[in-house]
Amino acid sequence: MKFKNLVRRNKSNIAFIVGNGINRFDCSSTGNSWEDLLIDLWNTYNSSSKSAVPQGISETEFFDLLQLKISASKNSINLSRKFCDLMSDWKPAAHHQQFVDWAAKNNSPVLTTNFENTLGEAGNCQFWRVANSPFTDFYPWGSCYTKSEVKKPAQEFAIWHINGMQKYQRSVRLGLTHYMGAVERARKWFYQGKSDSLFFGRKNKKWRGEDTWLHIIFNKPLAIFGLGLGQTEVFLRWLLIERAKFFVRYPERSQKAWYVHVKDDSPPGKLLFLKSLGIEPIAVEQYEEIYSEPW
Repeated sequence: MKFKNLVRRNKSNIAFIVGNGINRFDCSSTGNSWEDLLIDLWNTYNSSSKSAVPQGISETEFFDLLQLKISASKNSINLSRKFCDLMSDWKPAAHHQQFVDWAAKNNSPVLTTNFENTLGEAGNCQFWRVANSPFTDFYPWGSCYTKSEVKKPAQEFAIWHINGMQKYQRSVRLGLTHYMGAVERARKWFYQGKSDSLFFGRKNKKWRGEDTWLHIIFNKPLAIFGLGLGQTEVFLRWLLIERAKFFVRYPERSQKAWYVHVKDDSPPGKLLFLKSLGIEPIAVEQYEEIYSEPW
């Protein structure tokens, strides 16, 4: 199946999860690479320089080690702020704008694991926080970038930042510790309290996360692209597992999902993970079939 055909067939009811691949497509030789930024920070604040994250350690753990070393040296360096500063010159390209314009035209929510606001800038979007959504600058899950007022996240176009946003630097999830904190917070919303939790409050009109991007995960068909979705993506992979568990409990609420990747670019373990969660892998021949042709 062609990705172009998939999105057009489902354009009246689809949401997207977009990773850093959209920033790296058709970019300069320097690239917009999170790993490169992480290595820059390591080499700036560590006496032993690295050219890449060594095998046997995840990028999130690598960040935690750097944070630990800085804390032990009694420095007050804000690594999240430094990381955001390094992304300050990332700018949208034509394919960013084409995708955002398509999503806005079809009222499709967009979730991204990216921190910077490249997609929001591409669509000339403004910051918005949904009324009555829970707020903390550590977890601004009810905040988004949009072209107009958002009242119902799952039914309207907006750009939501799963792992934190540059506007709130303390929200940026870079280390394994950060991801575990996000899991702990979301788990309480899913299971704690029977009146307004996701898994036990279905007889009520609203649950705690209904005015946040979490509601989109559990209530829309999802097309995932530009995202490696490797073992490092602990928070999102856990959310996809919870999504599958939710659909087992409430099968009448089940929604489809697709993972779009370049052919031969996904290992067997990842494909097993996806298929076991009811997510259909869609293989394409070239990156243009993901970032250019469908929009």
